[in-house]
Amino acid sequence: MPHPTQLQNMLAGRFYIPSDPQLGAMRRKARGLTRQFNQTTETQMEKRTALLSELLGGAGAGIEIEPPFYCDYGCHIFIGEGVFMNFGCVILDANEVHIGDHVLCGPYVQIYAATHPVDPAQRAAGRELTAPVHIGSHVWIGGGAIICPGVTIGAGSVIGAGSVVVSDIPENVLAAGNPCAIRKAL
Repeated sequence: MPHPTQLQNMLAGRFYIPSDPQLGAMRRKARGLTRQFNQTTETQMEKRTALLSELLGGAGAGIEIEPPFYCDYGCHIFIGEGVFMNFGCVILDANEVHIGDHVLCGPYVQIYAATHPVDPAQRAAGRELTAPVHIGSHVWIGGGAIICPGVTIGAGSVIGAGSVVVSDIPENVLAAGNPCAIRKAL
């Protein structure tokens, strides 16, 4: 049986080497598309839509992402209908990132599916890890929030501005803080 590729390891959440040539080529393609997207103007909505269709793994109708926007690969991002992402959002999509319908992201929201090992020898060897992120429909993520690898945020929830979400958040709650914790049911 052949050894898995670095891409297969990455998407499976196993140790992988990000300097792999295939992964590097995928990131360069995404950088080119995000650069083009970030250089568009507010009058070029059709061009923005076309670039996002080429960049993302899936994009529902009526999504709006305000430039600048940054991601690692793009093809591992799946966005539902009617999603709005404000200025400066970052998605590190070394694993799949699923965003439901009608999600609102404030400025500078960061969604991370990539992480580094805690063992310094593993980090020094250039290895990385990943875990998918799932954000349910009708979620509002306040500006500057950070969503960490492996997190699921349930539908209808609100994440307060500046929160650091390190564990799952259930449906229909207001959660905030560092680490993000449930403040009340909605």
